Amino acid sequence: GCMEPDPPIHRAAVVPGWGGDHSLCPGAAGGGFRSRIDLLLEDPARPPCYVEVKNVTAAVEGGEGFFPDAVTARGAKHLREMMEEVARGHRAVMFFCVQRGDVARVRPADHIDPEYGRTLRRVLGLGVEVLAYGAELSPQGMRLVRRLEVRV
Repeated sequence: GCMEPDPPIHRAAVVPGWGGDHSLCPGAAGGGFRSRIDLLLEDPARPPCYVEVKNVTAAVEGGEGFFPDAVTARGAKHLREMMEEVARGHRAVMFFCVQRGDVARVRPADHIDPEYGRTLRRVLGLGVEVLAYGAELSPQGMRLVRRLEVRV
């Protein structure tokens, strides 16, 4: 039994390629994942999919949003744990949510936290997936309105 995320993720926010049969389990701690993860997508026909959601809020230059906006040892640790889930045969997705209309691309903020950028590039090469979507908030919840480019 999974509770709905808060704010609720609108049906239209289902990400292409994730299928409609997954249950969304916000805050599930599953598998070998030691930290609290944001979402666990479960489908009997597929391996579990661990999703870490990060909000991109940092200042924007030339349509690029940066993550993180401060040094985050915890963020790099989460990436390493996601890499371990992929090694176990699971899926792991780093999901950047951008609630700013002036962002067309997301990239690691190497000028703020070079270790996070290095770790992100390493886990990408080992099978962790990275997605970025622009989102709009309304009283009905959050809608993902456009896929954004991730530049690493």
